[in-house]
Amino acid sequence: MTPRIAMSLTEAQLAEHVARQLNNLVPDPTPVTADDLRPALPEALARLEHCFGHVDNKYFFDGSSAVFSHLHGDQWAMWLYLLSNTLFRQGAGADLCSKLFLLNKALHGCDIFYEVALPSVFLLVHPLGTVLGRGEYSDFFVSYQRVGVGSNHDVYPRFGSHVTLRPGASVLGSSCVGDLCQVAADTLVIDRDIADNTTIMGRPGSYRNRANPSPYPLWR
Repeated sequence: MTPRIAMSLTEAQLAEHVARQLNNLVPDPTPVTADDLRPALPEALARLEHCFGHVDNKYFFDGSSAVFSHLHGDQWAMWLYLLSNTLFRQGAGADLCSKLFLLNKALHGCDIFYEVALPSVFLLVHPLGTVLGRGEYSDFFVSYQRVGVGSNHDVYPRFGSHVTLRPGASVLGSSCVGDLCQVAADTLVIDRDIADNTTIMGRPGSYRNRANPSPYPLWR
């Protein structure tokens, strides 16, 4: 089924545009063609439609369909992740997936490896300097700029649904962040469990908590 998305480019133009970006970034002896990308487009766009359709913002959902512009930076960062991850799931070669990963880093300073399994509904908000590692993510996950999700002694965090990581927040190690939680700006959580409906602020040894009863306001 063709996804219902109001797009700034057609599928053919989208494939050509991504291929040109990749080849400008990595002009190696094995250039990427639009045909290399086309097998993943229907699935990647269906995933994008599902994700964007949950965002209560006119630039993502216009009231009747998802909206996708190649000139919207946050959307393009999300698209490059979805395309790279879809290609990986379909068995595409590591070089192609790696080029898409590197393109996202080059354009947005956004480090989300193509093997990382983000949830079906997530939102990147100005994700400059953000690193999302191999944690276990749940739907309605929001990540701002300078966010870090990573390991401690090769153990990664787990996130419940409706989790928001504010600018500069880091969650590391064997942390389990519950449902309807926010990690405040510049907060470091390491090897710590966070109860449901909690906003946590601070750093190890000086945490403060407060109730967080409502979902993030940008979800439909």
